Amino acid sequence: MNLTVFGATGGIGREIVRQALGAGHRVTAVVRDPARLAVTGDALEVFRADLTDPAELRAAVRGRDAVLSGLGARSRKDAGVAARLTRTVLRAMEAEDVRRLLVVSAAPIGPAPEDDGPLDRGVRAVVSAALKDVYTDLRELEAELAASGTDWTSVRPPRLQDKPLTGRYRTVIGGFPRKGRFIARADVAHAMLTMIDDEGTVKQGVGVAY
Repeated sequence: MNLTVFGATGGIGREIVRQALGAGHRVTAVVRDPARLAVTGDALEVFRADLTDPAELRAAVRGRDAVLSGLGARSRKDAGVAARLTRTVLRAMEAEDVRRLLVVSAAPIGPAPEDDGPLDRGVRAVVSAALKDVYTDLRELEAELAASGTDWTSVRPPRLQDKPLTGRYRTVIGGFPRKGRFIARADVAHAMLTMIDDEGTVKQGVGVAY
């Protein structure tokens, strides 16, 4: 497939690029600073853009089979960037009639498992309060997806870890795995690539965790 990856220098975006190339896909990595992209490959195209102008991004998404995004706030001070930058990506995709989009969101944006225990409910409440601005941003991002004409999927991981790919994780469409407290960025990337052709995930939030 021909894929475009936004947020390609971030932890999940970098993994998406690396794994996609390893699987034989052609990848366009959209970055602000190409020097920060530590992934190389014959099937990799690096596209430099600041993500402020949809017209500038049209060439990066034109004719692609899918777009995958790891865009998001790296800290509370960056709250607001996920929705704003994703809005620009959506406008570019709609202009080029590219439909498939998978983005990274977060577990607290979706519903909690009905049978979650008090520990998981408590942790979720504390984290949601501490990162209120970030999660408000992600809710706005998901509202942008829902209002768009794309075939979107919002992938919602819990706390992220820098650990190797395992391929052993659980997914719940429209919900979240019970006691799903952690997942490696590499496994989030793997899940996103796996969902590209999964029609059951279209226009859905998908919880992913160990």
